[in-house]
Amino acid sequence: MGKTLAEKILSRKSGADARAGDIVIAEVDLAFVQDTTGPLTVRQFLDSGIKKVANPQRTILFIDHAAPSPSSALSNDHMFLRKFAQENGVILSEAGEGVCHQIVAESYARPGDVIVGADSHTVMAGGLGAFATGMGSSDVAIAMGLGKTWLRVPETFNISVKGQFRLGVLSKDLILHLIGLIGADGATYKSLEFTGDAIEKMSMAERLSISNMAVEAGAKVGLFASDDTTREYLEAHGRGKDYTSIASDPDARYERVIDIDLNKLEPTVSKPHTVDNTALAKELKGTKIQQVFIGTCTNGRIEDLALAASILRGRKRHPQTRLIVGPASKSVLLQALNKGYIQTLIEAGAIILPPGCGACLGVHQGVLGNGETCLSTANRNFKGRMGNPDSFIYLASPATAAASAITGEITDPREVI
Repeated sequence: MGKTLAEKILSRKSGADARAGDIVIAEVDLAFVQDTTGPLTVRQFLDSGIKKVANPQRTILFIDHAAPSPSSALSNDHMFLRKFAQENGVILSEAGEGVCHQIVAESYARPGDVIVGADSHTVMAGGLGAFATGMGSSDVAIAMGLGKTWLRVPETFNISVKGQFRLGVLSKDLILHLIGLIGADGATYKSLEFTGDAIEKMSMAERLSISNMAVEAGAKVGLFASDDTTREYLEAHGRGKDYTSIASDPDARYERVIDIDLNKLEPTVSKPHTVDNTALAKELKGTKIQQVFIGTCTNGRIEDLALAASILRGRKRHPQTRLIVGPASKSVLLQALNKGYIQTLIEAGAIILPPGCGACLGVHQGVLGNGETCLSTANRNFKGRMGNPDSFIYLASPATAAASAITGEITDPREVI
């Protein structure tokens, strides 16, 4: 019997014939933390008795969630991470470099890797064919020290996708549709493996947006086979040598197969306060919004900013709606500057944030007021997610977000494009 992508990767990294349900000890290729989970992880590492980091040049501390720091307490945490990085020779990604998940995709993730991060959206690297998953701070601390971790091999759902996106419909609409279909706990500790002719045609940006949100259905990982698109992405980032071909076997056994036809998809929105509370954008017409946020690890890539700029070019944001844009990395910001997207967005009335998580976490740079509503391209809309439990968050694609910024209410982008 053939193997799924999850089984194949964990077999290679454990040296065992890994099958769904097995417990394996797997080699960890990359371990990372960010500045909200990192201090606890580092303290757990220091308390563990382990004397040194197993693989310093594949261990990264990111300062991205509260960057630049909005408080003295967080500044002290940043100092703590910088000191640990310097003393242990691990990589430090400073404030302004960008969101951990985007930088991992740009510079570190390789097909077939096992990646653990003290952040649930570590799953995004699955878009490159890596078994990437979020873990608690204690687990990541041990992985940093031992260079390995234990995992239960997950069962796999095959998400088989056919057709092509229609005007105004993006990969974000696909993943929101899927989460609405199976529920926020519909894939708990499963591997979501995305297959089909439509998947093979998707860009890396589209794949990363999908894998990023696999965890919002409870999944352990969201995996894509590596192919020419993967190779071209790695080559574009100077990492062609990191390419490895990896795919599931034709006779792999899946626990469930879910078929999706892109030709039938429409712009989709998640309503407060759960990601699986979905509706079509056109059904929410008239819902007033005070803030639009375009960015984050989910939709802060150059393709997202290019699309938003194309919709907003020559137009202005609604006077009662703030528009905040956060590039996912310094590389994305530089590309957007060179291509004129930043100027277009500023002329439309946008506020441009430094590369990082920005308003997503609710620490700074866009905290909502009481009763305010935000339409965001982020991945979570839980109560209080953007810093205020008395506010409301809707999730949508960059196309829906840009269109809604113009009208001041949730808008099907097909009305504007």
